[in-house]
Amino acid sequence: MKLYNTLTKTSEDFHPQDDDHVGIYVCGPTVYDHVHIGNVRPILVFDTLRRYMERFKGWTVTYVQNVTDVDDKLIQRSIETGESVDEIAKTYTDAYFALLDGLGVLTPTHSPLATEHIDGMIALVADLVEKGFAYESEGDVYFRVSALESYGKLSGRKLDDQEAGARIEASSQKENPLDFTLWKAAKPGEPKWPSPWGEGRPGWHTECVVLSYQYLDDHLDIHAGGNDLVFPHHENEIAQAEASRGDGFFRFWLHNGMLSFGGEKMSKSLGNFEYAYRVLEQFDAGTVRYFYLSRHYRKPLAYSEDGLHEAAAALSRIRTLLADVDAELRSTPDEEPGALGVEFIGSLEGFEARYVDAMDDDLNTVGAIGVIQEIVAATNRFRRDAEGADRLALGDAVELIRELGYPLGLFQAEDVTSGDLADDLIDLLLDLREELRAKKEFDLADRVRDRLADFGIALKDGAEGTIWTRER
Repeated sequence: MKLYNTLTKTSEDFHPQDDDHVGIYVCGPTVYDHVHIGNVRPILVFDTLRRYMERFKGWTVTYVQNVTDVDDKLIQRSIETGESVDEIAKTYTDAYFALLDGLGVLTPTHSPLATEHIDGMIALVADLVEKGFAYESEGDVYFRVSALESYGKLSGRKLDDQEAGARIEASSQKENPLDFTLWKAAKPGEPKWPSPWGEGRPGWHTECVVLSYQYLDDHLDIHAGGNDLVFPHHENEIAQAEASRGDGFFRFWLHNGMLSFGGEKMSKSLGNFEYAYRVLEQFDAGTVRYFYLSRHYRKPLAYSEDGLHEAAAALSRIRTLLADVDAELRSTPDEEPGALGVEFIGSLEGFEARYVDAMDDDLNTVGAIGVIQEIVAATNRFRRDAEGADRLALGDAVELIRELGYPLGLFQAEDVTSGDLADDLIDLLLDLREELRAKKEFDLADRVRDRLADFGIALKDGAEGTIWTRER
């Protein structure tokens, strides 16, 4: 498997360091508000990476995603609303995990809260001060970027070329305007913890270093997030790790492209965003996932409702095929497929290999979806030609589509039936309906059909009988 490594600016062979165990750390939310639809991109991209590694590579993945529950943004929201920082953090942490569930995202192996690891952050800052990489000034502690020769290795920025800009705090307390905050002295009413430099709280960049070491130990394989985190957040993580422990922080750094809206990067500060939970009120999780994964993760993606509607239409065609084949196979004789069916099954063998080639090529979900679409087209052609027991071969195609759909988070939960008992009851009602029609009691037969429709069960009458499908 090859992955593009932001650290080396090249596509490199990726493999676990030992025991087929991969450690992945993905920067999580700052829980001062609901996440917007742009924040969803790394959630879905790296969930797909995890799913693929587990299902198709056979690797064990430890997946860590932090929750930043103390930060300037939370404090500002507390001032605006009168709610405590803890209350705000709990509200939006719960909302975040509800969103993950709604999107069908696998639960992270660990979801550590920043506030539960303050002691570890204080210990890291103290170590950096002791080694001369950090200094205290009026209760604040800053990282001395000039002391680390390798600073800028991820972003490619040179110290000599940098100036204090919009994302770099300029302060008379700093030796250098480029130095970044490791510990902030508490102001009246702010959350605070005791430290060697007085009461205060950690800076944002320190959090992920401590949590990475604690929850991944030696499996520092992949650190991931949006490409807006390359500088300064991820750059500053690397600086702290290398200053404290030397080389050996994460081997691969993966970054997804930004979502744009009206030609601009989607951002709450610009006001051009949509909350993710509101989008899920209009479109189901499969549609949202299909929309994102139809574009390579490193490329920018333009958000639009038209794009989501197109994704919904494309996904509906595949779901309809799956539902129709499921229905047809329920009434197909249980016999071995003939020559035509065997030939079709044989033709499916190359699709999985091409799918794996695409996903192994820097998580090329666009190519992977293209392979699935080819299977759908081939299956529809075969459905037109096949008869009788040959149609059993359709089951192999449906099984393959669902297997290839798993890493993408598609064709799984939404296509699972309610169970054998429910299926048997529906079949029983169809038998009853046929008896009513035979007795010319058409009003009662229509009532059975209409009541089934109320429960989302659509009937299709044909020359070979009636089949049913669950409507999406």
